[in-house]
Amino acid sequence: MPSSETLAPSEPTATGSERASAHTWRAFRRDPLGMISLGLLILLVIVALAAPLIAPYPASYGPDVLRPPSSDHWFGTDALGRDVFSEVIWGTQQSVLVAVAASLIAIVFGTIIAVLGAYFRKLDSVISVIVDMTLSLPVLPLMILIAALVGPSTSTIIFVVAAFSWPEVTRLVRSQALTVVGLPYVDASRLMTTSPVWIITKHILPAVTPVVVVSVVVTASRAVLSAAGLAFLGLGDPTTWSWGRILYEAQQAGAMVSAWWLTLFPSIAILILVLSATLLSIAYNDARNPRHLAR
Repeated sequence: MPSSETLAPSEPTATGSERASAHTWRAFRRDPLGMISLGLLILLVIVALAAPLIAPYPASYGPDVLRPPSSDHWFGTDALGRDVFSEVIWGTQQSVLVAVAASLIAIVFGTIIAVLGAYFRKLDSVISVIVDMTLSLPVLPLMILIAALVGPSTSTIIFVVAAFSWPEVTRLVRSQALTVVGLPYVDASRLMTTSPVWIITKHILPAVTPVVVVSVVVTASRAVLSAAGLAFLGLGDPTTWSWGRILYEAQQAGAMVSAWWLTLFPSIAILILVLSATLLSIAYNDARNPRHLAR
């Protein structure tokens, strides 16, 4: 997980902000793991968007049952003779969709709650109690319960994952927003206008944006793991291929041990996405470090 260390923000100026962004990008480019992780994530997004061009949609069944990887079936076939390579490619589309949609909802909601709590201090105590209570709940059993009651679908997985992801975003962004609200230039802006919307959008949100960027990457990787876990338990969308569904059907067919390729390739896909997102967030957080900006 990336370090929770945040930087003490200073008054943003157009020139200072652009200079800091340029220094951050140069420091990030010097990190090979960060660039490799960024490239892998971009590749996964391209695969998700170009899935129909890369592999045909998996058929309902096929003549070659439980065949190991070969030139005809690069990732082998499953218990119904379906091509695992096609399943993994189309599963990438579903996994990226869930990661982007769930993290976007969690980030937007969590950031709004965090900024409002930091600016309106009377709300902060109430928000802190709600966040602490939500974080203390057993997340996985509740996710399973809600998904089972509502019914398996892509939208259910997205909203269930987002509902249990926003508190961590709120806690992380709130710590940075509280620092920004107490800075002199924010106090000076209150003398210029009485509109909290203007102050929040012009001063507070830009200052917490780097923390939000890190939260997006971390939340997306967590969303992929949660969605894969729910699908593996049979609570995923049965009409759409996902990496978790591949593992679930391998388990249902009793082929997880005998047909090693059924679990290897979707697991590698999950590992690549989660590990790349985590390393990317670490590299970005390190690039923002003052010792890099001072160079």
